[in-house]
Amino acid sequence: MVHYENMTRLSLVVSLLFAAGTVNAQVAFDHKDDHIEISIGGDPFSTFYFGPETTKPYLYPLRAPDGTIVTRGFPMEDIAGEQRDHEHQRSMWFSHGEVNGFDFWANELTQMPRDKQGIIALDGTADVKVLGKGDKLGNSGRITAAFNWNAPDGTTLLSEDRRMVIRTATKDRIIDFDLTLTAVADKVHFGDTKEGTFAVRLATELEEPHMRAKGIARTGKITNAGGKTTEANTWGKQSPWVDYAGSIEGKPVGIAIFDHPSNPKHPTYWHVRGYGLFAANIFGEHHFKADDSRDGSITLAKGEKLHFRYRMLIHAGSTASAKVSRKYDRWASPKKK
Repeated sequence: MVHYENMTRLSLVVSLLFAAGTVNAQVAFDHKDDHIEISIGGDPFSTFYFGPETTKPYLYPLRAPDGTIVTRGFPMEDIAGEQRDHEHQRSMWFSHGEVNGFDFWANELTQMPRDKQGIIALDGTADVKVLGKGDKLGNSGRITAAFNWNAPDGTTLLSEDRRMVIRTATKDRIIDFDLTLTAVADKVHFGDTKEGTFAVRLATELEEPHMRAKGIARTGKITNAGGKTTEANTWGKQSPWVDYAGSIEGKPVGIAIFDHPSNPKHPTYWHVRGYGLFAANIFGEHHFKADDSRDGSITLAKGEKLHFRYRMLIHAGSTASAKVSRKYDRWASPKKK
């Protein structure tokens, strides 16, 4: 097991910016020892959990601009009608199912033999910094953090440097993720498995209608950049973005994930399920292609890096009315008019 008291380098910087004339859209943070509460315009948006009791950092819950919660409560909360499956799927997270033979994906303390369980642990002490009005981020807030991907004996395989920028818009909430993974071990192997990587577990009403669905009506529809819909036509396929939209309590809402053109193997493959799992995963080629001759694994030598950029767009309305495709194009090609 990992001994958290032995973690060496730990740095967490939280910065926020208030733009003049936009008091009702201010991003603010309340920093605690093991989590950071994020609010927008005085209303809760999400909380970033990273304490020693967590096996990987996660954001929970995620909210639409009107406050509607768009991610599943289990296992953080017990909500009537939700499926209590896949307890490792904690709202929004980044991890992978096979790194040097260890599982950083399904890594709850109640899961798997402990000798196979990887832990993503915060590295260092916390620091909070408030920026001035001239910061180029505009009306937004930024969290930067360092993590260690540790084997069960506490050996660090990877270091992770993460930046999350929370941005506001009238009908959207946006989180930009910038993650760099650096090999600390002599060799770090990301295995070919569908169990990864940048992921969200959606609220029950946003699931597609499916055979296991009971009680709560499911309204979700999966759509990718090529116009393909449903799990059957989008799972395991490559696409620069995927949107998962429906309605919650009659309010149209959705979440899109954007894969940046600079990312490895862009456009990414998608591990997207009708039951509400939604993940960008570049590694699982033999699963996605149903071809055991394919190998999507990546191996890093000590000091080598993988750099990922994603945007998560939480929007009101449908995929079409929210103009998801246009918003992806503007983000991926910022000079494009």
